[in-house]
Amino acid sequence: MAESKVASLIGNELADDYVRTHLPKGRWADTWDLFKSNFFKLVIINVFTLLFFAPGIAIVYFKDMIITQMGTVYPLSSNPLFTYPLMPNMQGLQERIYLTWDLRFNALLIVAGFIASIGLAGACYSIKKLINTHGKFTIKGYFHGVKVCYFNVVFPVTVFMLFMYASLSISDWSAAKIAMGASSGGPVTAVVFSIIATVIVGIIAMWVLAVGISYKVKLKYLFKNSFVLLFGTIIQTLFMIGFSLIPVWLLLIGTQVTLFMYLAYIIFIFFGFSFIILCWLAYTQWVFDLYITPAVKSEEEARKAKLTPKQLAAEKEENEKAVAREILAAGKSELVGRPMRPIEGATQVKEVGAAYGRADIARVAEDRKAIRGEVDAYVEEHKNDARYVEYEKLFAEREKALSTSDKKGKKKKLNRNNLLSK
Repeated sequence: MAESKVASLIGNELADDYVRTHLPKGRWADTWDLFKSNFFKLVIINVFTLLFFAPGIAIVYFKDMIITQMGTVYPLSSNPLFTYPLMPNMQGLQERIYLTWDLRFNALLIVAGFIASIGLAGACYSIKKLINTHGKFTIKGYFHGVKVCYFNVVFPVTVFMLFMYASLSISDWSAAKIAMGASSGGPVTAVVFSIIATVIVGIIAMWVLAVGISYKVKLKYLFKNSFVLLFGTIIQTLFMIGFSLIPVWLLLIGTQVTLFMYLAYIIFIFFGFSFIILCWLAYTQWVFDLYITPAVKSEEEARKAKLTPKQLAAEKEENEKAVAREILAAGKSELVGRPMRPIEGATQVKEVGAAYGRADIARVAEDRKAIRGEVDAYVEEHKNDARYVEYEKLFAEREKALSTSDKKGKKKKLNRNNLLSK
């Protein structure tokens, strides 16, 4: 895949409240260190995200509770000859119950996805910030992520939820049709195709989400670059999605093994969402860095990038004063106490050959005069710089504060000329 295919992402990195710094180690070693050293931050992010997933969790819980209660009321397993009131047709009744309630509650899950996207946007932006700054996180930054990333998150989430809704509905419809005696060929084929479509859309949605929270691009380029990056790294993408979803696999295994169910619940409560997002964004950031030149700065550059012009000016002045104090320890010197014009850009005195005349001597004199004028102008321009003002001020203060004895034992006032004399 050529870099030109993702050229629209270059220079458009979404990093409103931080600056990327150099990677101290390899991508995966740094991610592992990030997970270990910032585990508590990941727990905080996970808890905040879990709060926004609460409506969806509640919908699933109430759906299961209603279906379970209906299972105790409806005579699904009794003998219809001894059941009152008589049920004229019980064939496929259980499957039709699932279909009816899944259609209702799964539609509510799409709405709950709008709320869950709030937490997902904040979590993705915060963990991306953790990855790119090697550990920086604030609650304010979490909600800043919601502000700048929500629409880029809610769109792929909603599209995926629509396909998931269709897939679950087709699955319930297929089970009901087969239970009522219909041929299984058509329903099973529909289920297989719906599952494949949902998985493909889910993979694309994860890439759209990763690009959307990492770069500021229009919707057209958001999809274009997501497809390019997906198909350029299809094998790695499938592997990393499988690895990232380990908490989900534990939850699915838990439907058959109770121990894994409890383990999955504990993981999701404390760091399940954060683990999935961290693994996926670390991988996608690695892919981005392969094809897109990152806007990386040193720690010092990153720190200065956050300062206002006023703060930068104050820091520059303080640094110059610090230089003057250090030089003070070495004693008074015209070389550092007086502005010295840099050699670069100065008037050059042309060499005089072995045979020269009066005109050559006059030319050299003019060049020297020009150089003296440039030096005097430079001194006049920079004599009030903080470095030189502080330098002179410190020596003046020392003249007032210090006194010593001369060779005859008499006290004498120190001045600039005898400041360093014994």
